[in-house]
Amino acid sequence: MRSILPFVGTVAVAYGVLCAWVFFTQRGQIYFPTPVSAAPGAQAWWVASHGQRIKVWTVPRPGGRALLYFGGNAEDVAGNVELFAAAFPDRSLYLVNYRGYGGSSGRPSESGLLSDALAVFDQVQVQYADVAVVGRSLGSGVAVQLAAARPVERLVLVTPYDSLVNVAREYFRWLPVGLLMRDRYESAHRAPQVSAPVLVVIAGEDEIIPRERSKALAAAFAPGQARVIVVPGVGHNTLDLSPLYMQAVAAVLSGSPVAGAKQRAESR
Repeated sequence: MRSILPFVGTVAVAYGVLCAWVFFTQRGQIYFPTPVSAAPGAQAWWVASHGQRIKVWTVPRPGGRALLYFGGNAEDVAGNVELFAAAFPDRSLYLVNYRGYGGSSGRPSESGLLSDALAVFDQVQVQYADVAVVGRSLGSGVAVQLAAARPVERLVLVTPYDSLVNVAREYFRWLPVGLLMRDRYESAHRAPQVSAPVLVVIAGEDEIIPRERSKALAAAFAPGQARVIVVPGVGHNTLDLSPLYMQAVAAVLSGSPVAGAKQRAESR
């Protein structure tokens, strides 16, 4: 028995060191800031937010409708300008570079990203009566919290999750991630506070966000509030390759029915 105790003690110490390492390095495993890049067809617009300067790529258009976009944790949002400009011709576009990303100052964190989202929305809303919000992957967590706090016209969540903690549990079942994680993005907890119509887009072959996590988020909204489409044959980062993705999002943002797109997207 005495010979086992040192081994158990060594394992316990190693486990504790591992937990400490995960705790102190977690943001480096969540956020992957992108460098400064060009965005042909868009212009840079700067928003002050709690001492930081947030760079937003914008494509201004006449009319009272706008779209606010929050991307993935390693996404250069400038890469969406051409696609979005073609897909949403009746809306001004605002693609947000998170703090620390693409020329924005600061370091990313959940509280920081939410503060910046609120600051951007409040300035955009001054100019536009209808502001829709699209959040993809990590950005879905920002988008849900924004829609819970502001009068968003429509909300589109692309490859989303109910909680970043629950996603982490899928990968680190042997770690107490519920105790370790600081940036939790508890979208399902905020969903009941969202009043806007919601579209949830799931990649049929998503290898990063388990489908159960996306469905759990959709179920957290009021009955009938969230429409879910599954786009077959594409993964988490290849969703753009399917025309069904933009067709469904454009239909929702224009206020048109998407029943046909839903049936085609879910067919196997």
